[in-house]
Amino acid sequence: MADLKALVSRLMTLEDRIIACMRCGNCQAVCPMFGATHMEADVARGKLALVDDLAHELIRDPQAVADKLGRCLLCGSCQAGCPSGVKIMDVFMEAREIVYSYLGLGPVKKAIFRVMLAKPWLFNISMRVGSPASHLLFRKNKTAQNTVSSPLLRPLIGDRHLRSLPVRPLHAIVGALNEPRVSGGLKVVFFPGCMGDKYYVNMALACLKVLRHHKVAVFMSPDFACCGIPAVSSGDGQGMVDELRKNLDILSKVDFDYIVTPCGSCTSTIKELWPKYAARIDDAATHISRAISKKTMDITQFLVDVLGVHAVEPRDNAISITYHDSCHLRKGLGISSQPRELLKANSGYRLVEMKEADRCCGCGGSFTLYHYDLSRAIGQRKRDNVVASKAQVVAAACPACMMQLEDVLSHNKDDVTVKHPVEVYAETL
Repeated sequence: MADLKALVSRLMTLEDRIIACMRCGNCQAVCPMFGATHMEADVARGKLALVDDLAHELIRDPQAVADKLGRCLLCGSCQAGCPSGVKIMDVFMEAREIVYSYLGLGPVKKAIFRVMLAKPWLFNISMRVGSPASHLLFRKNKTAQNTVSSPLLRPLIGDRHLRSLPVRPLHAIVGALNEPRVSGGLKVVFFPGCMGDKYYVNMALACLKVLRHHKVAVFMSPDFACCGIPAVSSGDGQGMVDELRKNLDILSKVDFDYIVTPCGSCTSTIKELWPKYAARIDDAATHISRAISKKTMDITQFLVDVLGVHAVEPRDNAISITYHDSCHLRKGLGISSQPRELLKANSGYRLVEMKEADRCCGCGGSFTLYHYDLSRAIGQRKRDNVVASKAQVVAAACPACMMQLEDVLSHNKDDVTVKHPVEVYAETL
């Protein structure tokens, strides 16, 4: 009965949140899902109508509700342009959690979010076992992005083109870091995120190189759990809390000035979601999370706004580079100029703007796992804009976006490479 009362209370709270929606349809113009499918159920207005009748729909067909709510990238385009100011992302994430609290999360999602991502040592073991065997499962694609694909794993990952798994993750290369401040200078926590630690290792190493060049002391723990965004996006609030508790236990014992991350999704999650979910732990966790939120910055923002890295004039023979705005950075946190300034700090590159630079690339984190064909169709529009810019390189400040860009460019055999802005800047050092 207590669970039922809690469910009813959450449903009523959702209704209060969406009452401001005027059903104006402005979200249609900016929704990448609607642009690909032209289905009303795929736009924010259609999903809000579903949420408005969530209690009835849950009883009638809960799995259909879960499927419809899952057809969303959580890119925030609708929320950024909503004239009524509806917090659509909060509504959708809460609705997903309500649905899965009713349906049950399922053994696979529980294993991923509550075991693997919440227990870094187990995640690390699985990657250590999987990396040496990856050459048996994947074949190389002859593309500029140096991707691989796997016909054997197509039922699981689709016809996805990926970078090869690195031989060693970041934490195995650099270990635990707790460097002393240099002459009373700054000290940061470097939170690489799962992708930075285990997949885009060279990008994370470039971040450490840049921080050390600027004499910034670094703390990094090999025991960091996931930031929690995959769990909460999939309706697993408890998984998010488990991961948050692990990270707060580490960070509460460290003296630092800033937390910097090379991942727009991690930055947004730490700043926006950690304080909300910490309230489910206790008052102390809430206090710590709020303090951490205020100290958290995207690494491009830290380099430009705090350390003063600035643009220089490009050389005559500079490589053309364009920039894709990740949704969590641009729409969620308003960070747009700093990554561009960092790119322009390397005279070997000339920045050229692409059309619709801030339009979603179609990845959407776990969305691309469940809806790969849709994800790739949305990504094709981004690819077309990249190619039309005639840039030789495209940069993105979010590893998930980098992965998506590499996939669509590799499929089209485009001669365009993908880099993180920090990698571009690190080339000057």
